[in-house]
Amino acid sequence: MRKGLLELPVILLVSFVLVFGFVRPVVAAPFYVGSKSMVPTLKVWDRVLINKLAYDLEEPRRGDIVLFESPDGGKDPLIKRVVALPGDSVELHRGELFVNGERVEESYLDRRPCVRGMIKTCSFGPVKVPEGHIFVMGDNRANSFDSRFFGPVPESNLIGEALFRFWPPGRLGLP
Repeated sequence: MRKGLLELPVILLVSFVLVFGFVRPVVAAPFYVGSKSMVPTLKVWDRVLINKLAYDLEEPRRGDIVLFESPDGGKDPLIKRVVALPGDSVELHRGELFVNGERVEESYLDRRPCVRGMIKTCSFGPVKVPEGHIFVMGDNRANSFDSRFFGPVPESNLIGEALFRFWPPGRLGLP
């Protein structure tokens, strides 16, 4: 009987230590989306699980949604989509994205991103992405502080990849 009384608290303590002492700092962590920069893919109030090991095992790919430390020294991490990789040339013409001179089909955008009078939404670049960096942009181009403004992001700033949206329940799934 006494063994059974101690077993549950020990299991709970070990579980707590594993989750908060290893899983959260090293493997995965929740992230709250606090801006409109990734609408319609991610909305304000969405919560996503970040895979913190993703880029320890492989390189970022175009299309990945990544969490990273802001290169301009901002205190909060940012979440954006990778649109170009090291060595790529990236530019906008009439709001359409071109990487290495080829137009990129962006089915995740819900409207044309070119907004007259809004800087860097209709035309931008070309910019060559240096080695060890990625170029990121928000899906809501007219409302996103991204690489068009602060430049390519050092890969060392990457925290992880958005793996799964777990809140709100009606929007469960891949981002």
